[in-house]
Amino acid sequence: VQLQASGGGLVQAGGSLSLSCAASGRTFTTQTMAWFRQGPGKEREFVTAITWSAGTTSYADSVKGRFSISRDNAKNTVHLQMNSLKPEDTAVYYCAADTSSFIHWKESEYDYWGQGTQVTVSS
Repeated sequence: VQLQASGGGLVQAGGSLSLSCAASGRTFTTQTMAWFRQGPGKEREFVTAITWSAGTTSYADSVKGRFSISRDNAKNTVHLQMNSLKPEDTAVYYCAADTSSFIHWKESEYDYWGQGTQVTVSS
């Protein structure tokens, strides 16, 4: 499975950005798609995830109410809409895929990773 992330960029605080992650290859083996992020000097952390079949979602408390994840099953693509962005949202964002339909928050549970995309929020 290959994951290709796109989107990101520079935005002022309070603004919005959208990220996408397109999956290709043996996508039928994956059940859950997630976004993680790694800020400057920080460890990579869970942001949000969604299951392909039921569309079940999970959000980290830090982004709940501001970020929204969705999926397009026909295009094997997940989208992350980020609103009301804060400087602390600045990070490299990674998409990941898991063969389990249980949403894990630990990065070690994810089998496939895309390249990161930079999101920078200026104050």
